Amino acid sequence: MSPSIPPAFRGRRAKLVALALPVGIAGSLVVLPFTAQATPSPDAVIAEVFGGGGNSGATLTNDFIELGNAGNAAFDLSGWSVQYLSGSPTATSKWQVTELTGAIPAGGSYLIEEAKGAGGDTALPTPDAAGTIAMSASSGTIALVHSTTPLACLTAADCTADGTVKDLVGFGTAVVRENTPATGAGNTTSVSRNAALTDTDNNSADFTGSTPSPRNSGGEGGGGSEPSPTPSPTSTTPGELRIHDIQGTTRISPHAGTTVTDVPGIVTAVRATGSSRGYWVQDPNPDKDPATSEAVFVFTGSVTPQVKVGDSVLVSGKVTEYYPGGAAGGNQSVTELSGPTATVLSSGNALPAAEVIDATSLPEAYAPDAKGANIESLALKPTQYALDWLESREGMLIRINDNRVVGASNAYGETWVTTKPKQNATPRGGTLYGSYDQPNSGRLLVASLTGEKLTANVGDTLTGATTGVLDYSNYGGYGLQSTTLGKLKSGGLKPEVAKKAKSDELAVATYNVENLDPTDPQAKFDRLAEGVVKNLSSPDIVSLEEIQDNNGAKDDGTVAADKTLAQFIAAIKAAGGPAYDWRSVDPQDKVDGGEPGGNIRNVFLFDPKRVSFVDRPGGDATTATKVVKAPKTEKGGKKDAITLSVSPGRINPTSDAWKSSRKPLVGEFTFRGEQVFVVGNHFNSKGGDQSLHSRFQPPVLGSETQRLAQAKEVNTFVTGLLAQDKQAKVVVLGDLNDYPFSAPVAALTKGKVLTDLMDKLPKNERYSYVYDGNSQTLDHILVSPGVKKLDYEVVHINAEFADQASDHDPQVVRIR
Repeated sequence: MSPSIPPAFRGRRAKLVALALPVGIAGSLVVLPFTAQATPSPDAVIAEVFGGGGNSGATLTNDFIELGNAGNAAFDLSGWSVQYLSGSPTATSKWQVTELTGAIPAGGSYLIEEAKGAGGDTALPTPDAAGTIAMSASSGTIALVHSTTPLACLTAADCTADGTVKDLVGFGTAVVRENTPATGAGNTTSVSRNAALTDTDNNSADFTGSTPSPRNSGGEGGGGSEPSPTPSPTSTTPGELRIHDIQGTTRISPHAGTTVTDVPGIVTAVRATGSSRGYWVQDPNPDKDPATSEAVFVFTGSVTPQVKVGDSVLVSGKVTEYYPGGAAGGNQSVTELSGPTATVLSSGNALPAAEVIDATSLPEAYAPDAKGANIESLALKPTQYALDWLESREGMLIRINDNRVVGASNAYGETWVTTKPKQNATPRGGTLYGSYDQPNSGRLLVASLTGEKLTANVGDTLTGATTGVLDYSNYGGYGLQSTTLGKLKSGGLKPEVAKKAKSDELAVATYNVENLDPTDPQAKFDRLAEGVVKNLSSPDIVSLEEIQDNNGAKDDGTVAADKTLAQFIAAIKAAGGPAYDWRSVDPQDKVDGGEPGGNIRNVFLFDPKRVSFVDRPGGDATTATKVVKAPKTEKGGKKDAITLSVSPGRINPTSDAWKSSRKPLVGEFTFRGEQVFVVGNHFNSKGGDQSLHSRFQPPVLGSETQRLAQAKEVNTFVTGLLAQDKQAKVVVLGDLNDYPFSAPVAALTKGKVLTDLMDKLPKNERYSYVYDGNSQTLDHILVSPGVKKLDYEVVHINAEFADQASDHDPQVVRIR
């Protein structure tokens, strides 16, 4: 599936809109694409879960569960319990129970201490309840239950149906969860809700990875008593260390894990909302080393900082390295001061001058090549590598001026710009990701600390000065948290319209419709339908990706998608399009990947007035279609004519290459007496790949192995087909989730059995998707040598726009 890109800088406990993705991942992610818009829970929920207590690298000695109460009255816990289940339960797995007493104060917290590990040096605040459950740090399920009897359910559906379960949180890879599990848990990170305790019944949307910040019913937090962010002054003399000493000349602080005292600086920005609150402090007296940052983030958790911009402060706290999204994800860390105390010496001070980033600031080279190894210990070289330059300015004030937008604004107004306007520019204003060694070092994400929102399309310009602090997130890496935001100047970008096929041209299109099902608003069906009719000019055949079953994410065994398709076809007809017919093969329940319960699949729409579908019975989820000799009655005078054994059918669907992934759909069509074979694809997602901004360089592309196997399966099928009829007309198309220069695409075209039409476009036009400010290709149309005369185009109607019906642009080929 193809989710909207999640907010990059909304804070560790802010509500997510999707999972973190590496470059290009969003073509078929197996997690949720929507932005939940639910109101906070009226009372008690699970607020935070931490299973890494006492583990390697952990500061806290114990696991814990924190409950929160969004209500205006105390929530009585008499007869209640919290219960824990393994993330991968078996038939003999049992829920472990910790009984609760007392109450959660109105608007307050309630802390449950669980098992103690061998490590750590900081005790929890005084718990309100205590148990002995040894929770996993990375995967498991916690339930808040109105009973002290162990639950019996072992599936998400059964637990949802249990009326004693008030709230449930699955994290990591937990089988039992609300919708999709929360991510970000680890030895040094908890998963937690935002400050409003937003509860959308989707764990991945409601929880984010964060530095553990336990709080009990008395308001005591941190490890032991949490001090106020700005206590009464205890010292007016700076300590021995300065911020540049703490930041050091590598990505990891030389003082990580130690407590520093009375570090001087000026408050330059404050994050006062959410549960990852804090403030940035910068030293107005920098050293002369360009590799050392002069600023640091002071993390106060869910406590609102009492300092103000312009305050001169002395800050004490523990130096920590926080890994957004969890250390296992491969991201870089942010050096922070946690559990802080601060003394305000004076207010209204001038801020350090913001460093201007222009076209020459960031080096062309993006990151050092460490052959896939960790670059954390390498000395920073800010004049050689863009990632090093940005790390050496971590937390510092920066300014940009008049920058072109290269990634459209998301729902939170977060927008990608380029600081290098000439770097791989596309004709429509983007920045092309044309090879693995050109990740476009000028890209920068602009967010806002003030609540201002941009609504920008690719090609617009953010004019004037935009100033703020340089932050880092697992969503996009380094970016500017603005305190002063420039103004937008429109670039006038318009959606494209494809040429109308002539009477003797067969128009075949591919379109990823982003998890379409009847639970979506009618407006989404109508927008997608308009794209098919107006922008694609009603192709004869449309290969669709991401059609879901008749009730979407509801996990009740439904696999049919006839209602989904009927609603879409009706919307197309209402928009003035043809009365399309359709063919597909229903998947087995929960085996094709995608959104859990959604049973995603590929589908062919076709205009029966222009093209005929050749039906061959017997196709199902596990039956492979094969190329066979056509019956004598069908040869039509053509010697050794071929056909499919089943149509529609699937390519070798029981192969391990398609495990938890969509299977290609193959269909046989006839147009003006000509036979055409169409193969619709949706290869597995890039989920699990390390990001471009990873601390491992170059990033490991772990998901590529399966796509490579999938490409070989399709190539083998097409090769076998052409071996029986070398002039056969074959169109292979869809969301391949990989680039024209990738190994899977090379494997797909091996032997020159297919030509990738994307390669026929001018280089700076080869894209169908925009991710992290990179215009890139995930969708492809390929044809066999028998297709001689054609006209091909990518129709840009979505990916470059803030208002989009899908995050993919469709493509169409017209074959004469």
